[in-house]
Amino acid sequence: MKRRVLAAAGVAATLALVAVASSTLAGQGSGKPAPPLVITAYNGGAPIPYTVPRTPWGDPDLQGTWSSDDAQFGRVGGAAAGAGGGRGGARGGGGGRAAGAAPPAGGPPAAAAAPATPPPLYLSEADFAAHQKNIASGVARSEGDASVGTFRSDFARRAFRQTRIIVDPPSGQQPQPTEEARKRAAPRDRGTFGEGPFNTPEDFTLYDRCITRGIWGSVMRVVYGNGNRITQAPGMVAISYEMIHDTRIIYTDGRPHIGSPIRQYLGDSRGRWEGDELVVETTNLTDKTSIGLNGNGLRHSDKMKITERIKRVAPDIVQYQITIDDPVTYPTPFTASLPLTPLDGGDLLPYDCHEGNLAVLQGLGAERAEDAAIAADLAKGIKRERRGVNQGNQVQGGGGGARGGGAGAGRGGAPAGPPPEGDIDR
Repeated sequence: MKRRVLAAAGVAATLALVAVASSTLAGQGSGKPAPPLVITAYNGGAPIPYTVPRTPWGDPDLQGTWSSDDAQFGRVGGAAAGAGGGRGGARGGGGGRAAGAAPPAGGPPAAAAAPATPPPLYLSEADFAAHQKNIASGVARSEGDASVGTFRSDFARRAFRQTRIIVDPPSGQQPQPTEEARKRAAPRDRGTFGEGPFNTPEDFTLYDRCITRGIWGSVMRVVYGNGNRITQAPGMVAISYEMIHDTRIIYTDGRPHIGSPIRQYLGDSRGRWEGDELVVETTNLTDKTSIGLNGNGLRHSDKMKITERIKRVAPDIVQYQITIDDPVTYPTPFTASLPLTPLDGGDLLPYDCHEGNLAVLQGLGAERAEDAAIAADLAKGIKRERRGVNQGNQVQGGGGGARGGGAGAGRGGAPAGPPPEGDIDR
């Protein structure tokens, strides 16, 4: 009798888990299937024959330390994204502002009409030759740059024909946020790229606070810190990101998603193998991260679902694809795909930005100092506009000038824009 009761309890527990899994997936994403993998590493040509190695337990072997450094794409017409390579080229390139790139860290731009003719996904022979030349000259300059010192300058070493990150929709354009989503826009979306106000830690982005860049922001190419280390064990895959020291555990053993009320910055990831391809579905996300470079920009909703497709397509290339499906924020899903190649040097460098550092405290302190300065000036009969957070910061576009003047002075002026690659440490 006791065994029957325990057996019944076990069945009930299993049904409960299935119910939890179903309730978790319900309301996550639009329900539309993610598109198949687009292997841009083939450069628009025929598939390259390759036998994917296996782990000792039989799964496709994705292990290695990969990077998006080589995802510095050329442009149609001969100009290359990030012309110049090296420290200068890496800062300006990477396809981050090419067609289909994520919107700037300052929030959603005005809606833009899709081009009448979709831009090609791959460069012509002439444009590819120009891009190869640009990459080669960038390598030569970067390797000869004595100013780099011991800091690893993340620059592209290999040219691909790919012209843009977005592979679906065919227009190559990331869908503009919905009107409802635009209402969520706030100064906090720009963090220290904007002009505040900074009154509490919540007024900074999670990137400012060294907490996370989210999944999208952790993979897309920026000025440095583009390493992605993949390790595997039976029933699981782990991905560690170089910048902001995140590690994701992706279970591939068939277990259900966690309960719907539980929300995490990187969500809850469950993977499955479709032949040689790892397909990862992530739900249970918060609404505290963004789809933008380094995770800055307009925040997505907690209804978002992310689907990743990862496949080793050559000994030194892993194709990575990510589909963003958030019907609350974007009218349609969109998909980015890019090749990951071995990280130069092979090791993730320590990233010492951490949750306990003093940057946020100093930012808040500077704002309070400006409060006190305004009050002191007013007591002397001097009434002035508030000094902009980025005033005097040439890189941020704040211009120069003393406390009361200069480009970017005052909270009411045009907001200072972020560096092209959205990197706060530039």
